[in-house]
Amino acid sequence: MTFVDAASQSRTFQRARKDLVDGFGRRELWLHLGWQDIKQRYRRSVLGPFWITIATGTTAVAMGALYSKLFHLELSVHLPYVTLGLIIWNLINAAILEGADVFVANEGLIKQLPTPLSVHVYRLVWRQMILFAHNIVIFVVIAVIFPKPWNWADLSVIPALVLIMLNCVWVALCFGILATRYRDISPLLFSLVQLLFFMTPIIWNNNTLHQQGADRWAKIVELNPLLHYLEIVRAPLLGDPQHLRHWVVVLVLTAVGWTVALVAMRQFRARVPYWV
Repeated sequence: MTFVDAASQSRTFQRARKDLVDGFGRRELWLHLGWQDIKQRYRRSVLGPFWITIATGTTAVAMGALYSKLFHLELSVHLPYVTLGLIIWNLINAAILEGADVFVANEGLIKQLPTPLSVHVYRLVWRQMILFAHNIVIFVVIAVIFPKPWNWADLSVIPALVLIMLNCVWVALCFGILATRYRDISPLLFSLVQLLFFMTPIIWNNNTLHQQGADRWAKIVELNPLLHYLEIVRAPLLGDPQHLRHWVVVLVLTAVGWTVALVAMRQFRARVPYWV
């Protein structure tokens, strides 16, 4: 069988799906590797990954206090809002930026260990979920200090987090393949994500827009897809009303994103080991 024949056979949706299923089936491997990543990063550190928690908490308190004063907002309302925004943003940010380098960073394993490519993506998402679990402690502390009324509808945060994880997987797959082929994509994404941080309602909200007389921009903000990902997680945790449009947008983007990811896996999965 020639290389061309082998490559053409590998370009099938069945093989792309098999890679994703087999990769998920290697749970013991990527769960272990993801946990080892955390341990290795903070080896010989007394607080370990809680250093990230401290850094995120310090940033959240500082920005929440500062912007509540600047925009004349109640600290008890704005601080939890900013804290959750930063915690969720860190997860999305890592899926994009670390996802772009996921295959390049695992060059040695890809060339030496015959495993599905998706294993490295699952490892990345698992590692970020561990860090998310550490960071959510900050919000728990703030929720105790500034308690909010809760109801059963707030449990929708569970499927919301599942949706976030599903989106992190396809984002890492797509950008990982693209950035492996074109190495300029990674620094480009870094600049773009920095810009998106300020364009996404994390440290500001619609109330601040109304106060500044920029009501027309509130509708434009809705065009930012990251807003909808933030809101399906943040709204239930804050006890705020949940809007169906956020869920619809996220579900549509999830379906479109996974379709693109499957096409990318079908076309380029076999080439990634040669590109890294």
